[in-house]
Amino acid sequence: MDSNKEVRQKTFRRLLGYVKPYRLAFIAAVIGMLGYAGIDTFFFSQIETLIDDGLGESNPTILLYGALFVPLVFLLRGFFNFISTYFLSYVGFRIVSVMRQELFEHLMRVPVSYHDKMSTGDLISKITYDTQQLAEATSRALLTLIREGAFVIGLLGLMIYHSWQLSLVFLLVGPLIGKVVVIVSKRFRQVSSRIQTAMGNVTTTAEQMINGHQVVVMFEGQKREAERFDDINKVTRQQNMKLVNTRTISTSVIQFIASLSLSMVLVIASFPSMLDQLTPGAFTTLLTAMIMLLRPLKQLTNVNADFQRGLAAATSIFSVLDQDKEVDKGKRILDRARGDIEFKSVTFRYPDTEEPALHDISFSVAAGHSVALVGRSGSGKSTISALLTRFYDYETGSIELDGHDIREYSLKSLRRQFAVVSQSVTLFNDSIANNIAYGAAGDVSQERIEEAVRLAYVHEFADNLPQGLDTMVGENGVMLSGGQRQRIAIARALLRDAPILILDEATSALDTESERHIQEALDNLQENRTSLVIAHRLSTIESADEILVLEHGRVIERGSHEELLEKNGPYAQLHNMQFGGLE
Repeated sequence: MDSNKEVRQKTFRRLLGYVKPYRLAFIAAVIGMLGYAGIDTFFFSQIETLIDDGLGESNPTILLYGALFVPLVFLLRGFFNFISTYFLSYVGFRIVSVMRQELFEHLMRVPVSYHDKMSTGDLISKITYDTQQLAEATSRALLTLIREGAFVIGLLGLMIYHSWQLSLVFLLVGPLIGKVVVIVSKRFRQVSSRIQTAMGNVTTTAEQMINGHQVVVMFEGQKREAERFDDINKVTRQQNMKLVNTRTISTSVIQFIASLSLSMVLVIASFPSMLDQLTPGAFTTLLTAMIMLLRPLKQLTNVNADFQRGLAAATSIFSVLDQDKEVDKGKRILDRARGDIEFKSVTFRYPDTEEPALHDISFSVAAGHSVALVGRSGSGKSTISALLTRFYDYETGSIELDGHDIREYSLKSLRRQFAVVSQSVTLFNDSIANNIAYGAAGDVSQERIEEAVRLAYVHEFADNLPQGLDTMVGENGVMLSGGQRQRIAIARALLRDAPILILDEATSALDTESERHIQEALDNLQENRTSLVIAHRLSTIESADEILVLEHGRVIERGSHEELLEKNGPYAQLHNMQFGGLE
């Protein structure tokens, strides 16, 4: 319990840190809120004068002054309301913008392993829903807390001024109301936390259906997906209803407790000794203040729900921001590598798995040479390229680039030495030209883009498009075929002009003619560059300087294409399967 309280206090203090840059605007908002509450209290304090002096003494001047006084009060009230609402909203949305930006940037810096275990929908929910909840809930909570809190204090002061004896009755219920609020707070926190999770599930399920729409339709999964979404939707609705029920019941209980104290006040006020002390105006003011207290007390109860929801959202956001960034302790800066690569007894296992993905792997690639990795799916081919670019860090052994352990290089400097073309091509919802230029260092001339387009044979399909290279490709290149996306990725790698190439099934999505063109482009690209080629099609790696055959994370065979065929081992068997035993 104490640890939870400590976490909440830490979260709250951390949130206050985001307010500091906008403290002047926040102070202006507080002044506006206090002004608003002060005007309301002042308005009720004048009821006694209006009744006793205006009506009781039949003084028309007081009533005429009252007629001028009321519009002026409401004009000032409107001004303070605008000041408080505007500046509080300004601070709230500023903080949310900062948090969203921090979340977005932090998610680009956390390790790949974090993205592996987190669903995309859940992370998107944190950037969109949780930050919005934080803005709305905390802004509304602070507005109510300060404005209505000040109004309650003002009304209590007014009551005590007129009759401290009667006011004491009302004050006695304070601790009882406080106890109700504490019980309800715990419930609010639990439900709010569940709502965050439920909204993440809604986003994840919707995203999976949209991304896999064709698979859903093809395999007649509409009913299954609809039922799954309905279950998650139901959970979200139930949690929201629990929040509403808790809020409504707690409000009713608090108002009932307050009404009992009001009844007690009326009983005590009926005593002759009390009636002698109070004028009609004073009693009316006292009674009005007590009745008016019920509204801010109700809102102050609801503010707790908003505040707890805001804290739950903040905790969810901070849980992401507290994730460690990629380890980058390397100090060595490399302008352009020669391209000598060496794996020395490297063993690696993915997080939360027992079996190593790679076991005691050793091989070297001289600058300008190529090594090909072949083997069944899951044999560890792509893991080798992921370790080389330090998406993951190996446990034992070492990987060297130009004679230095890759961990000695800064991540930025290391990754600049690689151009990667993988089987799954990632394209952005931008033009073909901008997708090709993505990742190239500095500004890229049109001539260089056109050269990459020519070498990757992108012009063969781009020239037929209405806007040519300025054609938008859609989300992840949805407007293009698999082969067209692959060619754009190869053009991007050509333009990067890195000393080391990683080709992970680079020609897998191409037809035979396109593959021939691309293979020619890749042959040209591989000249004077170190290449790591991962391939299922053995025809694409016959010219590699060395071929490594992997199985269960171990190298079981190595040599050139001819040497491996002569050995008549696993490679030769793979070759016979693909070519029917014919050269």
